Amino acid sequence: MRIIVIICLLFMSGWASGQDRYVLVIHGGAGTILRSQLTPEKEKEYKEALKSALMAGYDIIKKGGTSLDAVEAAVRSMEDCPLFNAGKGAVFTAEGKNELDAAIMNGRTLEAGAVAGVTVVRNPVSAARAVMEKSKHVMMTGKGAETFAREAGMEIVDPSYFYTDDRWKGLQRARKLDSTRQQLDHADTATASAKLGAEHLDYKFGTVGAVALDRQGNLAAATSTGGMTNKKYGRVGDAPVIGAGTYADNATCAVSCTGWGEYFIRLTVAKTVCDLMEYKGMSIKDAANELIMNKVPALGGDGGLIAIDRKGNIAMPFNTAGMYRAAIKENGEWEVMIFKP
Repeated sequence: MRIIVIICLLFMSGWASGQDRYVLVIHGGAGTILRSQLTPEKEKEYKEALKSALMAGYDIIKKGGTSLDAVEAAVRSMEDCPLFNAGKGAVFTAEGKNELDAAIMNGRTLEAGAVAGVTVVRNPVSAARAVMEKSKHVMMTGKGAETFAREAGMEIVDPSYFYTDDRWKGLQRARKLDSTRQQLDHADTATASAKLGAEHLDYKFGTVGAVALDRQGNLAAATSTGGMTNKKYGRVGDAPVIGAGTYADNATCAVSCTGWGEYFIRLTVAKTVCDLMEYKGMSIKDAANELIMNKVPALGGDGGLIAIDRKGNIAMPFNTAGMYRAAIKENGEWEVMIFKP
């Protein structure tokens, strides 16, 4: 009788079905997102797309699924939406191509997978997961990553699948602006030393990502991007770089970043957030703020991140005008946001 009572109490406490706390947070990129430049119709469109991605992941963890499955589902939803700079909505390179990067990480095992510079994989985040689970490697790039994706059963599409008029027009604007700047640099020796490919125009950036805590107490993170508009020379940003744009560790937190990738790589932002928590005892909010509000802008970069710690606490800081973001907790309460509070 006593044993039966103990078992009943364990079930009531949530021991048998996992923990009571499960959380999912997503982002669709940070940048100069001004309310004055976003029509009510377009704002509604973005919010509906964010909610759809949020629910795609939440339905999984709500039913006891893994955080890995949840972040992959949420990111796939945004990769399939032309509104976001990932997958179908990816921006164009200087050569007029769509080159995609993605990463995913398991906080329980510290296993990770990433792909970079792929052009025919419909959902790069799923290819990144295949690298993690079906190979001995962490990152694959270009043609090799595409060959592996085919062999792993990923959906392969013609490069034209990624074409959208908005992104093509964005490339033409970027080419024109960059051409003007190059002419000014040649005419002014004081500015001619600007690094090639390093000119920062906020509209060039965008990323999608998700972080989750599941019923079993496991964390996961995933990030996917089309990179920079008009990017050159096989450039790879922070999204697929484990520790820079993506990181997850059950001991601390899960992080997905968005912003000017070169600075996030130099500061290994995602891993540093975890390290500040582990070695300095900082909270998830304080650690995230230290990177996004202090260290990144101090170097001249901008952007934001989303993060969840092992207790389900959330951080969503950004130092730009806006960041597409959404969160949902175990009680079903959700919120979708774009602008600063």
